[in-house]
Amino acid sequence: MAKVFRRRINSRKMTRRFLIILFLALLIFNLDSVGRFFYPFPYRDTVSHYAGIYNLDPLLLAAIMRAESGFDSKAVSPRGARGLMQIMPETGQWVAGQLGEQNFDPDQLFEPETSIKMGAWYIADLKKEFGNDPVLVLAAYNGGRGNVREWLSDVNNFGDSSDIERIPFEETRLYVKKVLKYYRIYSILYH
Repeated sequence: MAKVFRRRINSRKMTRRFLIILFLALLIFNLDSVGRFFYPFPYRDTVSHYAGIYNLDPLLLAAIMRAESGFDSKAVSPRGARGLMQIMPETGQWVAGQLGEQNFDPDQLFEPETSIKMGAWYIADLKKEFGNDPVLVLAAYNGGRGNVREWLSDVNNFGDSSDIERIPFEETRLYVKKVLKYYRIYSILYH
């Protein structure tokens, strides 16, 4: 009886080892597929379209959308930001004016194309202001361009713009790190 029991245990161990090796082999040979499962890129055509218009990296926009809304077009933040790019209604109104669009309704921010277009335009506008510095652009997108201007005017406080650790708002500091991490992952998976 003990021999039969030991054989069953050994058989289960062998089966488990085989399954682990099989899983690892599948993971290694299908790393892109597995990675893309965990890091999808929905709205890719729309993102690529507006990234092209505004001279942006579409993978950065994907990373921002993942961090902002998890690609949920109906997302609403506790502060009231809406849609994929989590744009505040007031910012949406301002961007619509800059784009020459009449009759803007904040509910349009829930439409993927509108959110992506406005978010891409806004990121491009921030790039112009902050010299294409991704840390400053992302900090301004999250913490506000006025705050970033203030940080930059205080050289003792901010110093080197690429030093994420010197961003005075913890939420913005963590946001910039998260987006840049997602950007690295998207750059590997969707090169």
